[in-house]
Amino acid sequence: MKPNVGEPLVSSLRFERIGAHHAVDRFDCGKESLNRYLHESARRDRSSGIAAVFVLAAEADVIGYYTLHQHLVEAPEMPEKLRKRLSRYAAYPATLIGRLAVDRRYAGQGYARDLLLDALTRAFEVTPTVASLAVVVDALDAQAQKFYEHYGFVLLEIPSKRRLILPMKTVQKLLQNVRATS
Repeated sequence: MKPNVGEPLVSSLRFERIGAHHAVDRFDCGKESLNRYLHESARRDRSSGIAAVFVLAAEADVIGYYTLHQHLVEAPEMPEKLRKRLSRYAAYPATLIGRLAVDRRYAGQGYARDLLLDALTRAFEVTPTVASLAVVVDALDAQAQKFYEHYGFVLLEIPSKRRLILPMKTVQKLLQNVRATS
């Protein structure tokens, strides 16, 4: 049986909200800022409503995580091609994937893809209830930017930033294509 969109490749793994039982102190993705966030802030941000923090876990072991937030994209930041098709507003609602990381022990096994697809699925599924034009990400470095661009994300018009956007209509098509090939 093939996994559904957003379902991890290994059936014993689960996507779930971060909890007290998750062994976050063992997580190391090789990026200090992403490690520090999970170790020190993720649970607090979840409980205070600042971020929805999801982990891909095997029991208590955290394989990877991502965060979702509500976000606004200022109109001048919007790519011209997308902006031309929109009503004129000063800013547009979006969903921000604030962080996405995979522990080094599990790197190169497709878990980053699984995390991204789960995040996109969750973001897409709530758009009828909480409008969101697109999903936005901040790529930490060139490697992360290339990863997101592989899935269709394009740079916003912000000099010296690696903030990328994927319209929800494109998210919908991506998820449909993944389902069709799964």
